[in-house]
Amino acid sequence: MAAKKTTDYPVKQRQINEDIANGSFKPCYLIYGDEGYLRLQNRDKLSKALLGGGDKMNLQHYEGANLNPLEIIDMAETLPFFAERRVIIIENSGFFKVGCPELADYLKSPSDTTVFLFVESAVDKRKDMYKAVHKIGLDISCDTPDEQMLGKWIVSRLGAEKKRISPRAIAYFINRVGTDMSNMANEMEKLICYCIDKDEITEADIDAICANWLTSRIFEMTDAIVQKNQKKAMDIYYELIALKTAPEQILALISRQFNLLLITKEMSETGHPQNAIASALSLPPFIASKYIGWVKGYTRDDIKASLDMCLESDAAVKSGKLDHTISIEMIIIKASSRK
Repeated sequence: MAAKKTTDYPVKQRQINEDIANGSFKPCYLIYGDEGYLRLQNRDKLSKALLGGGDKMNLQHYEGANLNPLEIIDMAETLPFFAERRVIIIENSGFFKVGCPELADYLKSPSDTTVFLFVESAVDKRKDMYKAVHKIGLDISCDTPDEQMLGKWIVSRLGAEKKRISPRAIAYFINRVGTDMSNMANEMEKLICYCIDKDEITEADIDAICANWLTSRIFEMTDAIVQKNQKKAMDIYYELIALKTAPEQILALISRQFNLLLITKEMSETGHPQNAIASALSLPPFIASKYIGWVKGYTRDDIKASLDMCLESDAAVKSGKLDHTISIEMIIIKASSRK
């Protein structure tokens, strides 16, 4: 059995909270990882505390590639204006992937009146910048939490608004809206407003108010596949993978889509009307009409071949012969290729 992924995020988060509470800050902080919501939350919390509620005269914000490290160092050496410290935010610079010897060297003995906040989506721990920050500051990895941690966050966030939610409803909520925390936060705000006169949030409330964003994106991808729009299908697929959508869920919906196409093709060829096809597919007539249009671009053998690809891919993954992510890429490319 594979070892469970561990994270030191809670420990590092407590250290940041202690620094803020004590008013004793490190020379630099590195906030990185694939969860943008947590990165920005920590960035804003730290910058607000470092500025001490004052104006932003002593805040400098640099963002993007091709930054001039010597300019940043000059600013770091400039005394703050009627304040205890200067705050320099450097965001999405790429310094932690390609390195920055000038800034890394400066951090060996930085100004004691300047605090750096580095915010990056990805870092290379072998590079000079990471080593420099790790030595004198604090680095926190803001990766997407596992479902258990997300559940605790949901309970805490809703609890602050005097709302309860069951473990079953939490799992239902996550499955419906996905694990992107910014999207989850927006959907929870909608739920809080919708349930303003209720103490407990239920699955029925989630159905009523939360957009099924994740499933709709998967269906949009499968629609692009059957329309043979390969670029759109691949773009959405990579987006879903980046959001940690289970490949099994994606494959199941691709298989379902081709199964619906096969039913539509067979019924169309035998003269069944649109309403009968809609009933067989358990879809509204206007959706069934889309399938009727799509199958004109496929032969029955084309659709069966795509279904066989899905079954063979699933078997190959389960036997360890093929990586799940790559196997679905192959299905999308083959199924959406134009003849």
